[in-house]
Amino acid sequence: MKSKYPGIIQKAISRRRFLKGTMAGACFAILNPLSSIATGAGSSNPLFWVQCVPDQPFYGGGNGNYHAGIDHLLHLMGNNGLKFYRSESETELGGPSGMIRPDDVVLIKVNGQWKYRGCTNSDVIRGLIQRILDHPDGFTGEVVIFENGQGRGSLNCDTTGQGYPDGSVHANANDESHSFLYLVNTIFDDPRVPSYLLDPIRSNFIGNSDHGADGYRIYENVSYPCFTTAGGHRIELREGIWQGNGFSQNLKLINVPVLKYHDTGGSEITASLKHLYGVVSMSDGQGGFRHYAGLGETCGKMMASVRTPVLNIIDAIWVSYSSLSGYPANTTFRANQLLASQDPVALDYWAAKYILHPISNNYRHLPSFGNIASWLTDARNIINSRGGLYDYENGILISSVTGNENEMSAESIQARFTDVSPSFWAYQAICAVHAEWIATGYSDGTYRPAEYVNRAQMAAFIIRALYGDIFSYV
Repeated sequence: MKSKYPGIIQKAISRRRFLKGTMAGACFAILNPLSSIATGAGSSNPLFWVQCVPDQPFYGGGNGNYHAGIDHLLHLMGNNGLKFYRSESETELGGPSGMIRPDDVVLIKVNGQWKYRGCTNSDVIRGLIQRILDHPDGFTGEVVIFENGQGRGSLNCDTTGQGYPDGSVHANANDESHSFLYLVNTIFDDPRVPSYLLDPIRSNFIGNSDHGADGYRIYENVSYPCFTTAGGHRIELREGIWQGNGFSQNLKLINVPVLKYHDTGGSEITASLKHLYGVVSMSDGQGGFRHYAGLGETCGKMMASVRTPVLNIIDAIWVSYSSLSGYPANTTFRANQLLASQDPVALDYWAAKYILHPISNNYRHLPSFGNIASWLTDARNIINSRGGLYDYENGILISSVTGNENEMSAESIQARFTDVSPSFWAYQAICAVHAEWIATGYSDGTYRPAEYVNRAQMAAFIIRALYGDIFSYV
């Protein structure tokens, strides 16, 4: 381009170079790349909140399975000390206190009782599985997608009834054909990634010494599954993995509920606690008690005394704010958010108050509303009275759970751009200027960091940085 000044050559500057230079300037020095919301002081239970997940979340690498929302979540956790991988090598995502070992059997609990937007988003599950398979030490274990639909479940997302117009496949995914079974059989097609539907064994109850039959075992007034995976691992959810003469504990549970309305007058909503509660068999005779006087007690026992999830991830990509089934479409809202924590009580509190309620505007969805407050409190009391959840060997780093917002801290980040991965050298700078609405990117969800910045764009960046939303062009 021609220079206004003789003898001086003007070079076009890319967005990347612009960020590198301006981040050193005063107007950018105050920006925090991890826009943090922290309440309370001292020790608090962390939550990790990813917002603005792109409508088209997949980007390069990982056989096309890298998911911007999941990747931002794992990096946000890692940057705040909660490592996804257990490894001797200390990295952004891994370390000696991490959750997932290379030889673990990882159970991913999904909602497969419903379809459309009433089930867990399978795009999120796809991204999560890929990251497990990408363990830096080489993954030799098994990742099992599992569910108990209480006789109405389908991992093919083709359940019928409940007002659905047909019995065809309608996954909660950008491509509705991408059911959980489609992930297993087509996307991954890997013996390390099977599935297991518990519905056929929910009425078969077995004794403590039975390590062969697939069925349910009773513990106090809850029940839990025992089954053998496609890879030959004998899972007994409370005890661990049967090895012939004892149990190993390289069994990890990741709980991935879809956030949604449940009913009026009962639990009101479904989030992480009630989602894990769904693992029990309602054929064990306790269904009446659980609906709903014993809901919180059941949730607490499943979390504290059966198997504690190493991570709970609330799927709020689509939020079904006024229907349990996720259908019809006008009862749902695309929120494009993920929220995760090892504390399920804090997680459900936060999701109800700061994600579901702002969408539904229904006072019954506030965590202070009587029905929700009751089961949150009961679950908290059961968990804490049984010693809390801390388990360093399995990467669980929180102890007592809480329903007190002053004892929670939320770290949040926006996962806006599909072409800027968390490992990109300017990632934090780009997050910073986007969080302050200085550089907004393109409508297709890309940032295009190597493209040139023209004068008009530069002027817009400077004005937004200096004046923000208060500037008037009039």
